[in-house]
Amino acid sequence: MSGYDRLYVAFLYYWIDQRDYFECHEVMEELWLEEGRNPLYQGLLQIAVGLYHHGNGNPNGSIKLFSAGLDKLVPYPDHTLGIDLGLLVKDSEVYLGKLLNLKEEPFLPYDLDIVILDQELVSLLDELRLNPPATIEHE
Repeated sequence: MSGYDRLYVAFLYYWIDQRDYFECHEVMEELWLEEGRNPLYQGLLQIAVGLYHHGNGNPNGSIKLFSAGLDKLVPYPDHTLGIDLGLLVKDSEVYLGKLLNLKEEPFLPYDLDIVILDQELVSLLDELRLNPPATIEHE
């Protein structure tokens, strides 16, 4: 039995492999609800939705979600849930800073990386890649 929920692995798959932040939101919201509304999951969900909003021309929505997500993620250790959360937080802070300065210095949406630190999580993600998530069921 792995220490990681299948929905969390799916979230990472959609983020890292597919750059599909809408699907990230879908699977993470389900996990967040199942896990008693853990602020760590909610923060990750909000960063994903922040990227999604900026990609869809809604910078104000993106700013709100990045801000809310960062508020939740900052207290956690840099290495959390098998990922380099500290790097994601730093990259998200930079992204938010650029969003806040968007009128003066427009920029195109870009992806943020999640770096996996735990070999078990790498293996789970590799397994999922062999069996991509049409097989993952979420409501």
